[in-house]
Amino acid sequence: MSENIGFISTRFAGTDGVSLESSKWAEVLWYDNHRSFWYGGSLDRAENMSLCVPEAFFQHPENEWIDQRIWGHTHRSPHVTRRIHDLTEYLKSTIYDFVNEFDISVVVIQNALTIPMHLPLGLAITEFLAETVMPAIAHHHDFYWERSRFQVSNVGDFLDMAFPPRDIHLQHVVINQTAREELALRKGISSMLIPNVLDFDGVSDASDDFCRDIRKDIGLTPEDILVLQPTRVVPRKGIEHSISLLRRLDDPRYKLVVTPSAGDEGQDYLNQIIELANFEGVDLRFFGHRIGDRRQMHSNGDKIYILEDLYKHSDLVMFPSIYEGFGNAFLEAVIYRRPIVINRYPVWVRDIEPKKFKVPVMDGFINREVVSEVKHIMEDDEYRNEMVNHNFNIAQHYYSYRVLRYGLQTLISNIKNQM
Repeated sequence: MSENIGFISTRFAGTDGVSLESSKWAEVLWYDNHRSFWYGGSLDRAENMSLCVPEAFFQHPENEWIDQRIWGHTHRSPHVTRRIHDLTEYLKSTIYDFVNEFDISVVVIQNALTIPMHLPLGLAITEFLAETVMPAIAHHHDFYWERSRFQVSNVGDFLDMAFPPRDIHLQHVVINQTAREELALRKGISSMLIPNVLDFDGVSDASDDFCRDIRKDIGLTPEDILVLQPTRVVPRKGIEHSISLLRRLDDPRYKLVVTPSAGDEGQDYLNQIIELANFEGVDLRFFGHRIGDRRQMHSNGDKIYILEDLYKHSDLVMFPSIYEGFGNAFLEAVIYRRPIVINRYPVWVRDIEPKKFKVPVMDGFINREVVSEVKHIMEDDEYRNEMVNHNFNIAQHYYSYRVLRYGLQTLISNIKNQM
């Protein structure tokens, strides 16, 4: 029996991790004849299968007004409480509208009960589930207790209630083992672990005519070595380690390309790494303004590429993150058969490293062994090809759509058994 699946989050648009993983879930659910519909405050989905409610977007002015008065404060005024309740009630009514309009039978909440980027939306979803007893799946990407900005607040009561809620009809999915254990410890909630995945059967590492000029558009020569860091510009992404590696390689052919070009947590870190790269004599370039969620031509005649195009034309990928919920950039480098340098962030150590990928690994800093290994990879074609093919085969076994399909079939089966 097919289900009408209602995806709910603050945003399903662009190339953020939640939007991308949600699309993969919808694609795999379609294999088993389930139809997906979308609710959010910012959407790039078709209008005939979605309901866009601007107030559900985490950057809506009303939510930003609330955010400014609840995080970093320990006292909450009655007026703030009323504003939270008013927005919660409105959003809950729109969730009812969404479910009724598309005859939704199962809801999948994507990170909206995990990290309180939009507190009233999480409360609205929690109240809706309590009132309707609708079968639901909560897909958790990163919990609020993992982020320092949410550690001081005056909404502990709401966080305990809704992030995530203890609802017997709600199934929980996490993307790493540490999150699974923390959720059980902090909330007494059991969960299923489904890692982030990629479609290993539907990808090619071959280039095409559209992106053949991408290196030229970056300003590179044929002799240059493109070192790609495909992360946001925020401190936990560790871009300074990539700069350190290029400084120690001491070869002017190496160019560090970072995308996107600006962070979402202020400009301070961006300015710091630009200053550091200049001081260390490292060629650092930003190309985020030419990367979008789909290929197109800009009105000024420039091509807008997708991140896949950059992977296909990169020579080495850097992933020196200090913390990640999973690490999509690692899988993306592997699927496009590119060598990648990894920092041993906690989820890598716990969930991924035991699977025996072959990668240069740093442990908090760039040392001589990492520099030597990178040189070996870049200078020995046979060694590099054996490495990337080995990694592709391992990732295909553990992180393919087959793994996701099995997990989703189990979740849907559990729902049907509850009915």
